[in-house]
Amino acid sequence: MVSFGSDRLPEHAAAVKILIAGGFGVGKTTLVGTVSEVPPLHTEEVMTEVGVGVDDIAGVEGKSRTTVALDFGRITLSDDLVLYLFGAPGQERFWSLWDDLAIGTLGAIVLVDTRRLDAGFGSIDFFERRGIPFVVAINRFDAAVEYTVEEVRDALDLGPAVPILPCDVRVRSSGRDVLLALVDHLMAQASPANAGRAEFSPSGV
Repeated sequence: MVSFGSDRLPEHAAAVKILIAGGFGVGKTTLVGTVSEVPPLHTEEVMTEVGVGVDDIAGVEGKSRTTVALDFGRITLSDDLVLYLFGAPGQERFWSLWDDLAIGTLGAIVLVDTRRLDAGFGSIDFFERRGIPFVVAINRFDAAVEYTVEEVRDALDLGPAVPILPCDVRVRSSGRDVLLALVDHLMAQASPANAGRAEFSPSGV
């Protein structure tokens, strides 16, 4: 069995592309960097006056860098499953990149911050419109008020079929649990009980 965090790929492992989205500064880059078993690729740049009046930095005023294209990482979950992680930029002015990033995506993670849950609506709408299964991960921030999963579900107007779970993207095991929840969700979507929906058929990216 290949252990979590191995830097060697199993010979016959299936590759699954996962897209990680969410609002600006919610922790997408940190999540990819925390769980990736290979040095992650980041396309971060220092924030400049170009974003003044364009990017909504409410709640993340201290943030000085931002993803401008994507984050990329890889994690081997088992002998037969490898996830390729693509983190999408959070600012609305970069959303035009999401359509390209979504090509070949089998599942997604919507990362949310309870201090500004409304920043997650764009990601949720994006995946719902494209029929891409997703889970919602509530990233814990030290200064944030904690809400129950059901309170977050109500606030985001999500049905019971969408998994929602708390996490701390700074902790590797917590990030792994989110990925495992997504894999379980994809497998459930592909079960005979969900016949007629898109099948979970791992393929290369």
